Amino acid sequence: MISNPNINVPSDVLARAAQVKMMIFDVDGVLTDGGLLFGADGEALKRFNVLDGLGIKLLQQAGIITAIISARTSPIVSRRASDLGITHVYQGVHNKNVAFASLLADTNLTADVCGFIGDDIIDLPILSRACLAVSVPNGHQEVKSRVHYVTQVSGGFGAVREVCDLILRAQGKYDAALAHYLTDVPAL
Repeated sequence: MISNPNINVPSDVLARAAQVKMMIFDVDGVLTDGGLLFGADGEALKRFNVLDGLGIKLLQQAGIITAIISARTSPIVSRRASDLGITHVYQGVHNKNVAFASLLADTNLTADVCGFIGDDIIDLPILSRACLAVSVPNGHQEVKSRVHYVTQVSGGFGAVREVCDLILRAQGKYDAALAHYLTDVPAL
């Protein structure tokens, strides 16, 4: 089976994941745990998961475009996106459908080859159009009931990596991504 042996993924979800040419990520509650910490100067602090970061890099190396669409604006998100090489970043977007339309125009892609992972009702306009709609277990119930797949892992704790691995496996690119890290590794 193509899927991760530790996660039971329905065949229709795998078929959808096999079509993804661009994966789009919400931030708060997906790339982070959704909590906001405020520093003494009022700056919002966020915690990102390194497993998610490598998963995003693996998607990019496999030729899959990555993007961020977030309702909040944060210099920390800009920094994280820059560190990961994500060039399509839309922040401060309260109508995510508008940002999605702009992203599709910028990339010359259609919704039927896009995946999106979100956690709240503000994400529903994109989730309802995406080929692969994903949420997290800590997402809003209205969202979880309308997506194709809910990750096993919570947002901010590796949910994005789970989706990245799922896409790579569904597209037959996982072994090649892994092989890069196994070359010239001495046997134990």
